[in-house]
Amino acid sequence: MLNRCGWCGDDPLYVEYHDTEWGVPLYDDDTLFEFLMLEGAQAGLAWITVLRKREGYRAVFDGFNAEKIARYTDRKLDKILQDPRIIRNRLKVYSARQNARAFLQVQEEVGSFSDYIWKFVDGSPIQNHWRSMKEVPASTPLSDTISKDLKKRGFNFVGSTIVYAHMQATGMVNDHLVSCFRHEECKALAR
Repeated sequence: MLNRCGWCGDDPLYVEYHDTEWGVPLYDDDTLFEFLMLEGAQAGLAWITVLRKREGYRAVFDGFNAEKIARYTDRKLDKILQDPRIIRNRLKVYSARQNARAFLQVQEEVGSFSDYIWKFVDGSPIQNHWRSMKEVPASTPLSDTISKDLKKRGFNFVGSTIVYAHMQATGMVNDHLVSCFRHEECKALAR
């Protein structure tokens, strides 16, 4: 039996996400944008809720294509709000367009969102060595800094807790417990 981080429980979808995605360093702009949108949608909810709706989000939001989402009209966003495959929160849905526009602006200014976001950790994941879930923070001074910079650039739903969750999901920090079989595997993936 594999030892895992306790937060994933035994839900097959959660376990699969934990075992294959969470904490894996991502440098692909499209996937980084997907996680930014999903983390924003998760605000105030359990992550499993978002995971269960992930395919719906992919369908409704054109595969998380930032260029398409940036051009959405209010009418299109209002139609999306009626779709039960996503979390139907007006502020979150409308923030998708704003975040897509801000994301594209970062790409234009920096060259890629990946280059922008990974510079905060000098291009390599922070390797934490937590022994219990109680030790894992919800936010850090670094996530505060990134959050402030994202907000300054026009992003919404990027508070420090959301940013830290994004950092965890995209492997900017390795927050697998040292007792978890994924800790060493994710550590080995670091650049």
